[in-house]
Amino acid sequence: MQVKDIMTANPICISDGASLRDAHLLMQSRGVRHLPVIAESDGRYRGVLTHKKMIASVVGMINRYGAGALDRKERFTPIAEVMEVPGQHLGTDEPLTVVVDYFIDNKSGCLPVLDADMRVIGIVTSSDFVKLAKRLLQQQG
Repeated sequence: MQVKDIMTANPICISDGASLRDAHLLMQSRGVRHLPVIAESDGRYRGVLTHKKMIASVVGMINRYGAGALDRKERFTPIAEVMEVPGQHLGTDEPLTVVVDYFIDNKSGCLPVLDADMRVIGIVTSSDFVKLAKRLLQQQG
């Protein structure tokens, strides 16, 4: 099996010009835990914002500035300050054995799937592997 067999195609992305508040609202409204970040200028992949990283940033703001300042701090915190910068990414033909090893070794929750022009075409998450495990278990009967 390959990445294209389990990836979520055309994932919800966010612009690198967005704020942490924008990302927070987008994650809540769309029910996602990972947002690939794309350049506003050309749509190319810039990084990823995970729910875990966003929550850590929000908790840090509350601890440092108090709950009353959270909304203002989120609005003025650019995504670029909290996103994980480009690291590992996938192509559609990557074998799933390589991907699962990466997830285990790096305790990662997602990897973006990019085309040759560094544009996001999909995402693979740990949830995709759980869905695959369910499907395989059901096939075994």
